[in-house]
Amino acid sequence: MVITVLLADDHGVLRDGVRRLLEANNDIRVAAVANNGYEALEKATDVRPDVTLLDISMPRLSGIEATRAIVARVPSTAVVILSMHSSAELVREALRAGARGYLLKESAGEEVVKAVRAAAAGRRFLGAGITDLLIEGCIHGQVATAAHLTARERDVLRLVVEGNSNIESAAALGLSPRSVETYRLRLMQKLGLSDLPSLVKFAIRHGLTTLE
Repeated sequence: MVITVLLADDHGVLRDGVRRLLEANNDIRVAAVANNGYEALEKATDVRPDVTLLDISMPRLSGIEATRAIVARVPSTAVVILSMHSSAELVREALRAGARGYLLKESAGEEVVKAVRAAAAGRRFLGAGITDLLIEGCIHGQVATAAHLTARERDVLRLVVEGNSNIESAAALGLSPRSVETYRLRLMQKLGLSDLPSLVKFAIRHGLTTLE
């Protein structure tokens, strides 16, 4: 049986490289590609692949948001996250959203093929170092967790760290500038952060922005 795959990543070079790696195997075929989370959801709905490989940091819908939507709309598709982000909380959030696997881009290689085969067979797959990362996260805990943020707080965070002023963010969200400022201060308090650079680092580490 040939395993069909939807590959979603907004970096074309990396996406093409992973596609070549996958299609070097006779039992795997890339049925569709997408360059943002919304397109991934639409392609998954149309193509109904056996496995969807998703990046975390994508425009329009993040990998986490796309995972939730794809799992809900196309439950026959197994989602695997392929990410540059090595945050224990982000891994847990991806698995809670319904992902069947998680691996890092930096150590992917043949792991991508193993992950696709495992997910297609209904098994979970965690890449090299991910299990240790989860254990460390459980032992030491984390003060700042993306899971504690509301959808509105995520929107404000994304706009702020991408350099938008309170006025620009307010216009994009249909809020007042004062409300955006209140959200920003609440975010920093909730996450235990004291300045904007720390907020930017948090957003990047947890895949809440496409900034790199």
